[in-house]
Amino acid sequence: MKTVQFREALREAMSEEMRRDENVFLMGEEVAEYNGAYKVSQGMLDEFGDKRVIDTPIAELGFAGIGVGASMNGLRPIVEFMTWNFALLASDQIINSAAKMLQMSGGQYHCPIVFRGGNGQAGQLAATHSQAFESFYAHVPGLKVITPSTPADAKGLLKSAIRDNDPVVFLESEKMYGDKGEIPEGEYLTPIGVADTKRKGRDVTIVSFGKIIKEAHKAAEALKEDNIDCEIIDLRTVRPIDYASVVESIKKTNRCVVVEESWPLASISSEIAYHLQRYAFDYLDAPVMRVTQTDTPFPFSPTLIDEALPNVDRITKAVKATLYRN
Repeated sequence: MKTVQFREALREAMSEEMRRDENVFLMGEEVAEYNGAYKVSQGMLDEFGDKRVIDTPIAELGFAGIGVGASMNGLRPIVEFMTWNFALLASDQIINSAAKMLQMSGGQYHCPIVFRGGNGQAGQLAATHSQAFESFYAHVPGLKVITPSTPADAKGLLKSAIRDNDPVVFLESEKMYGDKGEIPEGEYLTPIGVADTKRKGRDVTIVSFGKIIKEAHKAAEALKEDNIDCEIIDLRTVRPIDYASVVESIKKTNRCVVVEESWPLASISSEIAYHLQRYAFDYLDAPVMRVTQTDTPFPFSPTLIDEALPNVDRITKAVKATLYRN
């Protein structure tokens, strides 16, 4: 095992896959000469050259379309968006081209492409630059949607995404790029669509994903003082969702709290809650609780930011509610 930053894990994944397969290339704003807006692609231009690490204009719709076309013709593009908020401009190519290409071509064209970049809030960037898009893209058939929370998962899942023959939406976070964690030495892959139990527990299952799972871990530590033992499941992939792992955990703990960074309506937490009442109803001893961002555009004020996002206090209250404890 070795310790690396989240950005380094992503860089290792891309570099290893580019060495392995000459059809893999990286394109996006500032990925080459500037070494990436968040230094994820640092040094890659020097190794692979400007034919495979390509700076693009500030034109998300245009270079996303180039990526889709390239993927239909045998290449495997990695398209980096500086932030997924900017990718709204490219949503036509992601949703109407990449996601639908296999079906609309009658199986003639696969679209092996990875769209990746920073997701969710990253501080005082106000409402239009602070949105979490997991449920937005998970809603679309034809896409796979990944949102890792550790450097090890980031590397293993990105490598799997690059090798996948379907379009993959890979959601990172600007606030995670500096996070450090252990990853295995050498090459490894993490399967898409398989959740990971990050913490074993007996009393309640907390389901989460992405950077907001950090708050779940903090809450679990705080709840230990009240003799409440939390299990934490990291979905890692929100399309497809590993429902089986969640159901198996509920069979043990009989209670569930879902924590996510996005808004409450039509959210991943809504989907998990539906699935549990449909397929694990007899095992539930309390209603499924969820902790999400407040149902408002994201604020600029630091004080309001703290109130808008899931936090330890809100999560601990939700957990105690499933146990009928004040």
